[in-house]
Amino acid sequence: MSTAHDIKRVGLLFSGGPAPAANAVISAAALNFLNHGIAVVGFLDGYENLEAFSADSPLVEGKHYLCLRRDDVSQIRNRKDIVLRTSRANPGKRIATHDDLADPVKNAALRRVFDALDSYDIDALVSIGGDDTLKTANYLRVMQERIPELRKVCIVHLPKTIDNDYFGIDWTFGFYSAAHFAASEIRNLGADARSTKVWYVLELMGRKAGWLTYASGIAGEATKMLSVEDFDGEFDARTVAGQMADLMIARKKDGREYGIICVAEGLADRLPDDQRPQSVDEHGNITLGAAQVGRLLAGDIEEAYEERTGDSIKVRHKQIGYETRCSEPSAFDVLLGTQLGFGAYRALVEEGLTGHMVSVEKQLELTYVPFADLIDPDTLKTRVRMIERGSDFYRLARALEYQQTSHEDPEC
Repeated sequence: MSTAHDIKRVGLLFSGGPAPAANAVISAAALNFLNHGIAVVGFLDGYENLEAFSADSPLVEGKHYLCLRRDDVSQIRNRKDIVLRTSRANPGKRIATHDDLADPVKNAALRRVFDALDSYDIDALVSIGGDDTLKTANYLRVMQERIPELRKVCIVHLPKTIDNDYFGIDWTFGFYSAAHFAASEIRNLGADARSTKVWYVLELMGRKAGWLTYASGIAGEATKMLSVEDFDGEFDARTVAGQMADLMIARKKDGREYGIICVAEGLADRLPDDQRPQSVDEHGNITLGAAQVGRLLAGDIEEAYEERTGDSIKVRHKQIGYETRCSEPSAFDVLLGTQLGFGAYRALVEEGLTGHMVSVEKQLELTYVPFADLIDPDTLKTRVRMIERGSDFYRLARALEYQQTSHEDPEC
């Protein structure tokens, strides 16, 4: 395995969906390696070009990778696009067990990644991405143990997701920026709802957890928030629609014929089989946006309301999705991102680590979490951090929703 003193050339890549402050991470990492005499190769489009590499089809500078210089990564921390671009290419999609990592058929794409790293003399790889990208980074680490002839490459991972459901770190870069943007949209729609006496079902990103839905709803003053943490087993849209109709009836009696219901897109994954979408992405995940669980719920609410009252009601559906991923990065996300990027340098060069995720705690103090603490050793799947029912954050969301049982305001 390479040591800190052996690292002369570092590869850097960003994989998966965009996130605000991505360039802050890239900039801080690259600048610190460059400032200490370590060359930095920025691979473009995540793993897309690496997994297609061969001796007959080498990578082309400017098209598939960049030899990063200070000018390339200076004054970019607040840019909204990602300078290295990204993709959802998944070289480990055929891996399901430890034995698969040594299977020349199933590990072929990962082997091509190693061939590319070897061809460009990469001593260490900095992986920036979500839980699927972490899983790929771990595959690359474990393969080096199982296949001795592979080039030894130190690997550190930097956690990224606007969903904030990452185990091993309290807040992921881009989350607050995305929540701020979504909250602004909720407030705008709230003004429209009050002005026109309508209801909105607003669907937000959040495949496995409701952090973004809750944070956006709290900051945007939504009427109700629903996510995967609120349900055991299947998400029965018709039953929930009845509950939302009751909420609307109570609000109307209270003189409020409007409201915003925020739902996490991950509820689509809890739908009955006959309602679940069939399309999947490169990682085998259901394409939640195509399911439009918010639209389904809005239609069911209209039916339930008419059944209860005999009156019709218009419930509008809207998705807030991709626009949050490249929103203006907040100062906090830039700070967090730069610390994580700096942490990549410190983990590899100062600490001599490999197979670790860079994290922070307390006042953005760096900490390094072994992949073994983040990934199930038997299934090789990453752990997910849900909002715990009964936690203070969960109780905050519940406390700020419209209370159907509230009494009239007491006299002072």
